[in-house]
Amino acid sequence: MTQDERWKLKFDEAMEFMEKNHRNPSRHRLEEHEVLNWIKHNRKVMNAGAMKTERLELFKVLLAKVEEKLIRLFACHFCHLGSPLQ
Repeated sequence: MTQDERWKLKFDEAMEFMEKNHRNPSRHRLEEHEVLNWIKHNRKVMNAGAMKTERLELFKVLLAKVEEKLIRLFACHFCHLGSPLQ
């Protein structure tokens, strides 16, 4: 299996995890560390400008999904607390 094939397999696992669980991988659950660490590592590679172009396009899709889950989490959290100005 080539590096590109392994990368795509891990990408598919991360996407499947978020679609199945409707959330990002947690650092508090040991069984989710592999997916979480893969995302963190690839974010560092992307920020360093060392990610291949074809991987970058796919990874940006994954990051959009990560951000979407975070926005929903915070929105839900703050809607239960009420407005900070109240």
